[in-house]
Amino acid sequence: MALMITDDCINCDVCEPECPNSAISQGDEIYEIDPNKCTECVGHYDEPQCQQVCPVDCIPHNPDMVENHDQLMSKFIKLTQQ
Repeated sequence: MALMITDDCINCDVCEPECPNSAISQGDEIYEIDPNKCTECVGHYDEPQCQQVCPVDCIPHNPDMVENHDQLMSKFIKLTQQ
C-alpha cells in the first residue's frame, strides 16, 4: 500500500529528497505523499526511505491505498518507463 504523512509531521524536509519517485511534496501545512507515485520504494530499495529518515515516525501505510508487492512493482515499472 502507499504511504501517507500524518499531522505529526514537523516539516523537517528530510523525507522529500529521499523519495526515488518524487512522490513527496510540500503541502499546505505538512508534506504529502502522492499515492499514485508511492511504491514504498519497491524497485529501488528494500525499505521505504522516507520512513527510515523520519525523526518523528509519522509515515504509516495509507489504509485507503491497499496494494500488495506485485501491485507496487507494477506501479514502479509504469513510473520508470515514462
